[in-house]
Amino acid sequence: MTGTIIIAGAGLCGARAAFAVRERGYEGKVLLIGSERHAPYDRPPLSKHADKGSLSIQHVADEESYRVAGIDHLGGLDVTTIDPVGHVVTLSDGRHLTYDKLLLAVGARPRLLPGTENLTKVLTLRSFDDALKIRDGIGPGRRLAIIGGGFIGLELAAMARKLQTSVTLIESMPRLLARAVPAEIASVIEERHRLEGVEVLLQSGISSIGEDANGVQIELADGRAIVADLAVIGIGAIPNIEIAGAAGLAIENGIAVDHFMRTSDADIFAAGDCCSFPLQTYDGSRVRLESWRCAQDQGIIAAANMLGIVTPYEGVPWFWSDQYDLTLQIAGLPGLAVETVRRELSDGSFLLFHLGCDGRLVAASGIGRGNAIGRDIRLCEMLIAARAHPRREELASPSTRLKSLLAA
Repeated sequence: MTGTIIIAGAGLCGARAAFAVRERGYEGKVLLIGSERHAPYDRPPLSKHADKGSLSIQHVADEESYRVAGIDHLGGLDVTTIDPVGHVVTLSDGRHLTYDKLLLAVGARPRLLPGTENLTKVLTLRSFDDALKIRDGIGPGRRLAIIGGGFIGLELAAMARKLQTSVTLIESMPRLLARAVPAEIASVIEERHRLEGVEVLLQSGISSIGEDANGVQIELADGRAIVADLAVIGIGAIPNIEIAGAAGLAIENGIAVDHFMRTSDADIFAAGDCCSFPLQTYDGSRVRLESWRCAQDQGIIAAANMLGIVTPYEGVPWFWSDQYDLTLQIAGLPGLAVETVRRELSDGSFLLFHLGCDGRLVAASGIGRGNAIGRDIRLCEMLIAARAHPRREELASPSTRLKSLLAA
């Protein structure tokens, strides 16, 4: 197969797709276009592991690999418009490029608080350059305010405390990770952060944010004032849908795609953080996931389908977070559960099995030191994919091996 495949977005998703089309035997042009000056890299280490030595970029592949594979990486550029009829994209430098197939892997951008757009000491964490700015602003004797008690904020708090930074974390909800993990796991995370010296302020709205030469001033809704050298906003992300919407593609909580990562235009595909897709495992329920594994796998699936190799995306959602020596993992969609069964493990670790209204296992989550729960969560992924209906007493008992439930 020859022609031109253009991939808009040079993150993990786009890079995996570019290499995957080559591995599938595609002989035409492959153009990988991204706004960052860096070659594609992994984002999780920016918040999860940046406390270990100096902050370094972890590339998906080295430059030589792109050259050998015949992948043209165009950095520092954006795709600004798409003409689906003419199969043409316009780049931010004014160039017009034609494509046979187009993949939108344009990701998402951090959500901001009104009035903070031009503040230099109020940052977000999405890119390597963002991480460098944050790293330069923290350390012994420095004060960091984090707005948002989600994964990014909490991982950054753990990193900053390891670097002896004073941390205040401000969350508007009654608990941490309210939209992401069960309360039992969130309480363990909160307790650990408080133990490590993080000031956690829950149910705390923000009235104003300002800055001057001395730092950042945050006034809370209850009148309290927080002063910091640096503030980081971590209140979620917005999918980058603008060019897709302007081109007339269907939008539904992201760029809407089908099981094959295909948009409403047969020659345009989307994958990763920017798209919403139906989950086979959950009877076609449409979701949008900001997940390292999802971005990687969807890029590879999109590559196959762009080449006419019909391959549905059938992944089970999976996410992990490292904070201090704790790792939490989630498989499936806990929000669909009506009942939870708890299994106690050694060293204070535990698993939560989330059951739907018919007793089907729809999700599992757990927390423990190191990789204590990793194998069990992987087996739970397989049970979820198999639409298993395990007995509650078996789930609760540590003596029942999950592998035996899978065999059954």
